[in-house]
Amino acid sequence: MRQIIYLMISLFFACCSPDNTVNAEPNDNHPTTNNSNDKTMTEKLYITIDGQTQSVTLVENVATKALVNALKETSITYEASDYGGFEKVGALGQSLPTNNAQITTSPGDVILYSGNQIVIFYGSNSWSYTRLGKIDDLSLDALKTFLKAGKGNVNITLSLKK
Repeated sequence: MRQIIYLMISLFFACCSPDNTVNAEPNDNHPTTNNSNDKTMTEKLYITIDGQTQSVTLVENVATKALVNALKETSITYEASDYGGFEKVGALGQSLPTNNAQITTSPGDVILYSGNQIVIFYGSNSWSYTRLGKIDDLSLDALKTFLKAGKGNVNITLSLKK
């Protein structure tokens, strides 16, 4: 009986240890599934807002492949709004297959949420998302300016051509 109690206590502590914390802030003690191990695609995505265009390095997964195939037909424009003070989010107008994983986002991450919404982060959040890619080479201030962070709704065009 004593061995069973010790086993149950050990399992409890193993399951509840800080290393299994879901909403931990990213740091050296809590690795996340950010894009360090994601295989990237050679194809680039381009995001245009008010005549300004930025490139996105895509990660390879079922969602990005479906998005690239849709964009080979035509560009996609959707309206996005600020949410939570850390992201621009908008309905894509179609559903894509998901490959959700618990991740902690960082500024510039382009994410698929609920299979039909595109989220572009200018802050950070931990949730189960499908990573699509990351905007290339923008400082945080330049990213916020590009996204018009905190300034209301914007029209975003996704395309495969600059």
